[in-house]
Amino acid sequence: MRTFRRLLALLGAPRRRVAAAVLLGAATIACGIGLMATAGYLISRAAQHPDVLPLGVAIVGVRFFGLARPLCRYLERLVSHDLAFGVLGRARSRVYGRLVPLAPAQLEGYRDGDLLSRLVADVDGLQNVYLRGLEPVLVALLAGTAAVVAAALVLPAAALVLGAGLVLAAVLGPLAELRHETAPAAARGAAAAEVVELLRGAPELAVNGGRDERLQRLLANDRELVERERRAAFLDGAGDALRLAVTGATTAGVLAVAVAAHDHGRLDAVLIAMLGLLALAAFEAVQPLAQAARDLRETLVGGERLLEILDREPAVVDPAAPEQLPETPPTVELRGVTVRHAPGLAGLDLRLEAGRKVALVGPSGIGKTTVASLLLRFRDPDDGRVLLDGRDLRRLRQADVRRTIAVVDQDAHLFSASIRDNLLLARPDADDAALEEALGRARILDQVRRLPDGLDTLVGEEGKALSGGERQRLALARGLLAGSPVLVLDEPTAHLDGPTAERLLDDVLDAVGDGTLLLITHRSERLERMDEVVALG
Repeated sequence: MRTFRRLLALLGAPRRRVAAAVLLGAATIACGIGLMATAGYLISRAAQHPDVLPLGVAIVGVRFFGLARPLCRYLERLVSHDLAFGVLGRARSRVYGRLVPLAPAQLEGYRDGDLLSRLVADVDGLQNVYLRGLEPVLVALLAGTAAVVAAALVLPAAALVLGAGLVLAAVLGPLAELRHETAPAAARGAAAAEVVELLRGAPELAVNGGRDERLQRLLANDRELVERERRAAFLDGAGDALRLAVTGATTAGVLAVAVAAHDHGRLDAVLIAMLGLLALAAFEAVQPLAQAARDLRETLVGGERLLEILDREPAVVDPAAPEQLPETPPTVELRGVTVRHAPGLAGLDLRLEAGRKVALVGPSGIGKTTVASLLLRFRDPDDGRVLLDGRDLRRLRQADVRRTIAVVDQDAHLFSASIRDNLLLARPDADDAALEEALGRARILDQVRRLPDGLDTLVGEEGKALSGGERQRLALARGLLAGSPVLVLDEPTAHLDGPTAERLLDDVLDAVGDGTLLLITHRSERLERMDEVVALG
């Protein structure tokens, strides 16, 4: 219940919209019950061959309920789905807004596929909190109560039997569902992680002979999930059979009580069929509860996985009274910086004055990339300070820091969109002239112009339609387009051969001009053109 209440607070649905959906759902079932009851009365009364006039009210009732039921159902679907999609959009916005301060440093412990499953499947499942969780229970309560009251007005004993049957069906169905061994969200997340990692690493796995082993792991995971779903489907059928048995027994009980009342002269014969059909139709109210229980349980499991992330407090926050940065190009400085989380740093001192080109070199895994994370305030040092023109980054807004320092890392992400769209991430208001200028400074404008669609050419998933050098140059163009006073290149030549790396660095240094540059690398190409080389380790 605690998780359920927290998810309700996260979704924040308008109460009037929830009440409207519940009332329309109850009205739909009430119209179905009224249709069956009046039809039963009409058939029984017509069998006595009365005049048409006494049948007029029943005929009007059948027509009214017959027309009102589909109308109420349509309106209920319209309101409830509008409610579900509305709260889903609100939930996505709140979840993503909460995740942004955690990325990337505080999300490193999650596998990509598992994180994707949480942000897509688990977030999408939140729409079931109202649609499959709260609404069916409230509708069943209202419609079931209305059916029992209607039966009590005709025959109190029949109402007791009907009420007992409805309660039994409402309890047994969900109880059976909750005992199912369904595929939990964590298992689906693990399977998604296996798929993502297998697809991403397929070439490397094929070369190193590990593809078959990973494929077998994925297939074993899939077989386990399929087997759980198969057992759940079997139990679903058993639960439906149980509900039908309760429905039949209750209807038979109502008919038996009605017949007995007729034999004792307490009930008109034409009301027997009406009570039987009323009882039969009333079980529509509790029919969705079993599936709703299962959907709600899986939603709550997924919700707990989301709350596990959302409960994490951001390690990096903006100060209450942030300081302002000067307009002049700043000096960047690290004083005695220590980071204990791997890959860590121990007492690093580094000074990058405005207009200078500094290379930070060292073997892989020694903590060079951690320096880039510190400069962008993705994390704060455990000891020491990171300064921007003498101001500790902790006293500055993160947005101001990231406007001042632009980082192009070795695996800069390119979205499956056009070249234009990927560039505009750096400066959304840039026109084509600015885009072409940035591409020209990165020495890739001629290649772009030769493409059939130019700036509108799609780069493919993660930029796979481009070569490694083209991806790096496009990422560099995006960094240059941002116009930040300080540019940090994190292993820009990591995946390039020697001659290509030298050409890229020459173009980078020419493009930066009098700007400030920090080159983080483990290679030796063009270090002679740097103003200073700082070695780690």
